[in-house]
Amino acid sequence: MPTEVALLESRALRGEQMGRVDVLDKVKSLVMLPDGIHVRTEDVARYFEVSTGAVRRLADRHQQEFAENGMRLLRGSDLRSFHSDMMSLWSGDGRESYPQAATQLRLYTRRTVLNIAMLLRDSDIARCVRTYLLDTEESLREQYASLDQRVTRIESCLSGVGSALQELGPVLVRMSERFDSLDRKVEMTHQVVGAMSLRLTDVQQDVVRLDGRLDCFARQLRDLRRRTGPRGQHGRNGQG
Repeated sequence: MPTEVALLESRALRGEQMGRVDVLDKVKSLVMLPDGIHVRTEDVARYFEVSTGAVRRLADRHQQEFAENGMRLLRGSDLRSFHSDMMSLWSGDGRESYPQAATQLRLYTRRTVLNIAMLLRDSDIARCVRTYLLDTEESLREQYASLDQRVTRIESCLSGVGSALQELGPVLVRMSERFDSLDRKVEMTHQVVGAMSLRLTDVQQDVVRLDGRLDCFARQLRDLRRRTGPRGQHGRNGQG
């Protein structure tokens, strides 16, 4: 983990932190110009609670680094155009007047202000920003380490699952074969039941035909009894 001294001394380390502009508002509210993008030297000094001279001297010493992070120096037509835009925005906010620079204006972005926070030694606000950066980075490192451990545990569990699946594979194959055999037996049973159902249908038809023949035989027997009844009676009477 980088220290505060390393952050003050190493431009490379500062470059790694330049995307963390949200830290500024977590330490203290930074009042921007109406465009919401830039602040002036006096705004930066007010934020860090130092003199404008301290900010200017720091900007002069680290001009190239600050320029890479959004610092601009406006003169001439660029300055007049910027003032015109700011005056229209300023009046739209209901303010009385926009303070204009006479000959030049140095502007800073949030990235530049964060850059200043990592370099300004005589400011409690700047020290708070640096502490917040370093503490947050340490927290992120701890979270990453915790996540890495969790991923490692998951990987080990997955490896155990893989070996278990390898052992379970032959069992699943045998079970699949048994299920296939059972399916074949069930299919054969269905075929036998189907054949029996057809045979029972034939038997039912035979029974119906037999019933019909029995009914016909019964009718014939009754007819025969009616025809032979009187003659049989007379014969019995004569014998008497």
